Amino acid sequence: MSNADKSDAFSEFFEEIEPTIFAFGAGITLLFVAIFAYDPNTAAEIVYAIQDFMLAHFSWAFLVGMLGFVLFLGYLILGPWGKLKLGDEPPEYSYFAYFSMMYSAGLAAGIVFWGPAEALTHYGSVPPLYNAADQSAAAMPIAVQYSLFHWSLTQWSCFTVMGLGIGYFVYNYGAPLRVSAMLTPFLGADNVDGFWGTLIDILAVFATLGGVATSLGFIGSQFLTGLQYQWGIELGDAGTIAIITGMTVIFTTSLLFGVDRGIRRLSNFNMVLFFVLMIGTLIVGPTFFILEIGTQAIGGFIGDFFQMSLFTEVTQRSADKWTNSWTVFYWAWPLAWSPFAGLFIARISRGRSVREVAFTGIGATALATIPWFVILGGTGVWLQHTGAVNALGPISNPDLGSAVSGYILYGALPLGQLLLLGFLILVTTFFVTSADSSTLAVSMMTTGGKEHPSSVNRIFWALLQGAVASILMVIGGADALQAAAITTGGPFLVVCTVTVLGLIRTFQDEYGSVLLQEETQLFGSPTKDDEPTGHPVVGQDDD
Repeated sequence: MSNADKSDAFSEFFEEIEPTIFAFGAGITLLFVAIFAYDPNTAAEIVYAIQDFMLAHFSWAFLVGMLGFVLFLGYLILGPWGKLKLGDEPPEYSYFAYFSMMYSAGLAAGIVFWGPAEALTHYGSVPPLYNAADQSAAAMPIAVQYSLFHWSLTQWSCFTVMGLGIGYFVYNYGAPLRVSAMLTPFLGADNVDGFWGTLIDILAVFATLGGVATSLGFIGSQFLTGLQYQWGIELGDAGTIAIITGMTVIFTTSLLFGVDRGIRRLSNFNMVLFFVLMIGTLIVGPTFFILEIGTQAIGGFIGDFFQMSLFTEVTQRSADKWTNSWTVFYWAWPLAWSPFAGLFIARISRGRSVREVAFTGIGATALATIPWFVILGGTGVWLQHTGAVNALGPISNPDLGSAVSGYILYGALPLGQLLLLGFLILVTTFFVTSADSSTLAVSMMTTGGKEHPSSVNRIFWALLQGAVASILMVIGGADALQAAAITTGGPFLVVCTVTVLGLIRTFQDEYGSVLLQEETQLFGSPTKDDEPTGHPVVGQDDD
């Protein structure tokens, strides 16, 4: 790049940024990084104190709120509001590409990471909701069932709610492509850049960095632990930073290709490899056992869904609650991702019906996730129960943990080394697409909603995400990552709830207008003096 090109790139960067959101979003994050670097122990104590306060007083709110999002999306899929559309243009991408990008932008890297690990963990220590003995035959379907519950449906609900709340008001009301667009029903599309909208966008930047840093840290630990477990190589803090830096470089390079050439193509590759690896594991693993335990686990998941969703485990101390360490964390983590995942979903959903977005968000993603956990989780508990491997020993070792489960599982299967290679590639590429979409979303938020932010802007946020992940891994490992996710995800439980209320209010008005249009054979939306003009569109349901 010539000096003139560099000058033009930096000029574009400074011209496009929204000063307040960029300054406060970057400033809060850099302050966070500086505090951790200067005094890691004190900083960790602050993060853990915030986490403990939230868990002690608001764990119930995470459970009730996320269940409410699932029920709301279920109504959109089955009810009349699903006919409404996000804009009046045709969809930009094929359905497979659309689904692949949505899946890859979500917690797909976490799904791959925990696929062989979570069921094994629940088999070794059965969740307190059930009375089955640890490591018994009765514990096997329960272990798989709980992993389905944690990953297949509810986690995706906040992404989808936020995507609808942003996309509908961007494409139908002309709101800027920012998280604050969800305030349109209350403030109007022209006023979302005021105080409340700016505050939400600043929080969205910080929450996105915290949520993505959690995943980047988990994926980095997968490689570091694998090196230690498989080959006895320990890299220490320098190795941690090197691994995360390398992954940051990879996803930054992909990011510069943009949505169509970068994220879309890599997402399609991800889904093909995902299904190949899943089918391959089913074939070389205990096939008929997987089918049997999967049938029972899915039945238990459906039958016990509401009980698992609202199980709080009453104890005297919040820190002792199993629910807080598992279910509440699993709901807080995607809430921390909801600003960027929702913004990215909105970015790719133009022209889709509300029903199609809702179904893809929690229906199609669940249909892809359930077989993964059934196959890998079922294989893991079968290998452990039959004595073919001792996975629980290494998993319970604090120096190794859940990250070794994939190495153990594939080490015991035919063609295991080949499948393990595919497993590690998939973890990496899924994370890369998640990091791509999150960095793009943050760049859009800090440029006032620009669909194609400059390369300098995207590189800046990519490097900052890598720095946050490195520091969290060095000072506290998985515990610090978990605390960061809960801390940054909490405020967006409130934001997502407000988004649902705004959508309900808007859909009631819009669908009433549509019925009137159908009756009078007129096409246009009524104008309200005190609200922005919308453009409801009813299209053929294509899902």
